Amino acid sequence: MRELLLEIWTSIRKNKLRTFLTGFSVAWGIFMLVILLGSGNGLKNGVMSNFGNQAVNTIILQGGLTSTPYAGYDKWRHIELGNRDMELLHNEFPEVDQIAANVWLNEITISYGREYLTNTSIVGITPANVEMEGQVLLTGRFINETDLAQQRKVILLDKSASEVLFFGADPVGKAVKLNNISFTVIGVYDRIQKSYNSTCNIPLSTAQLIFKANSPYVDRIVFSVNEITTDQQMETFEKRLRNRLAAEHKFSPTDESALWIFNRMENYKDTMFIFNGISIFIWIIGLGTLLAGVVGVSNIMLVTVQERTFEFGIRKALGAKPSSVIRLILTESVLITAAFGYIGMVLGVFTMELVNKILSSMPTTGEHQFNMFLNPTLNLSVAVSATIVLVIAGLIAGYVPARRAAQLKTIDALRYNK
Repeated sequence: MRELLLEIWTSIRKNKLRTFLTGFSVAWGIFMLVILLGSGNGLKNGVMSNFGNQAVNTIILQGGLTSTPYAGYDKWRHIELGNRDMELLHNEFPEVDQIAANVWLNEITISYGREYLTNTSIVGITPANVEMEGQVLLTGRFINETDLAQQRKVILLDKSASEVLFFGADPVGKAVKLNNISFTVIGVYDRIQKSYNSTCNIPLSTAQLIFKANSPYVDRIVFSVNEITTDQQMETFEKRLRNRLAAEHKFSPTDESALWIFNRMENYKDTMFIFNGISIFIWIIGLGTLLAGVVGVSNIMLVTVQERTFEFGIRKALGAKPSSVIRLILTESVLITAAFGYIGMVLGVFTMELVNKILSSMPTTGEHQFNMFLNPTLNLSVAVSATIVLVIAGLIAGYVPARRAAQLKTIDALRYNK
């Protein structure tokens, strides 16, 4: 092996510029592949981070407007979902696990002492909203079933509201006012769903009692489903759900505008499908760029074989087997490809780490940030894949020259250039 490596080094040293230029094309190819993969990974991480810790096996129901007359009712009738529908889901659909609902109250002024926030969104929620919406508790506690049952006047502040009203002090146990109605702060949470207004939570029953004149209606219902594993099962479930709610609210089961059903799992699967397509596209572009480098390495190896034809003839005359010649050419090809390829890979990884560091140090809008590009770095599996690509590329680049060298006839090789 030592003699083999020494021969390869001697051959490379004789053709420094040619080897460098050819190797540069390989380095550039793998560099671009790493950059593209890192960028795709950053885009995927950014979009997926906006899902946060939200449960993906959930369905969101929201009332709409009927578009056709039905059972004596005129069209353009607003369908309102409410507490009765939550009971219906719980009692008649065994696939349904957790059920949550919310009521949105907009343009609420929340104040503490002389500090206040206008145009604040207050959301009446149930305890199940916490897990389904992926809320992160920073201090205190979440809204619980007792708060809901007793219609307590308690509030869960979001991070931005807490910072504005309390300047970093612990707000738990303090009393704030919502439109001059006193509420006790029970905790502070960080929101996964980003928006430009502060969004604080109070019990759903309290919101309905105080701000909705004890109305039983909600803006939307969110529930999780179990034991549904196929698209066909989900389609059957949604059809059964629409038919039941259509009978309950007296609208046509075929009127899709009357009831909006948003399947978060479908949205998640569609997102993953898109990113899988992007990943395949990136690999195709990257491998195409790398292929140009592989062709260059193959060409330089063909030139090497041509220049060393007489040498190979002497080797064969002295008893060298064709396999030894093939091993020499393939080893040289793999070494050139791997060496320059790793240089390109290291530079690509360094570049993406630098980009990640710059992005991490950039000021953000905090609570209102919507991530589209996050952590554009590569994981170990991608590095291993790139290594395998390099080795295969080297073998491909050296195959044709090695085959040609092995097929040389000894007498023809000895006559070459003589």
